[in-house]
Amino acid sequence: MARMATETLIAPHEGLLDTLRRVAVIVGATLFVALCAHITIPLMPLTPVPLTVQNLGVLIVGLLLGSRRGFAAMVLYLVEGMAGLPVFNPTGPGGVAQLFGFTGGFLLVYPFVAFIAGYVFERGSKSFMRAAVAGLLAEIALFAGGLAWLYLLTHSLAKAAYLGLYWFAAAEVIKIMLAAGVARRWRRSEN
Repeated sequence: MARMATETLIAPHEGLLDTLRRVAVIVGATLFVALCAHITIPLMPLTPVPLTVQNLGVLIVGLLLGSRRGFAAMVLYLVEGMAGLPVFNPTGPGGVAQLFGFTGGFLLVYPFVAFIAGYVFERGSKSFMRAAVAGLLAEIALFAGGLAWLYLLTHSLAKAAYLGLYWFAAAEVIKIMLAAGVARRWRRSEN
């Protein structure tokens, strides 16, 4: 009887602690992406879209947290940015206005980028190759969203590609490989 009473008292606290831990991980993921966003190289006058480590952070969040928590973290990240917190790259206007600028299309697909990376990686062996494929597919979604937005702003597919793709291709390959390496190493340390 005493054991049952003790389990009843402990169980709700364990559930609360688990929930708090999950919330802390998601908030921590948004802070990680915000820090990555501040590692930025402006490419003006070539393009108003800066070269940033931000999407590397999104890939890592998706790969490490998985599809659902990665998606939730990036939704929270967008909410933080829209609320005016300094989480977006500092070359833009910040706040909601940043979502309507040249980088808006990239930002708005971040939850889906994290989801895709996590979804592909969590459904199979946790190998470097699987993480790299997950990162590649997530990056394709990122650039589809970003280029579609740039097309809406410029009314030219060639101009959209010039502003949002050509300057970034080599760096994106490096980011995918880095994210895959981090994910593989993290999964290996868990085992």
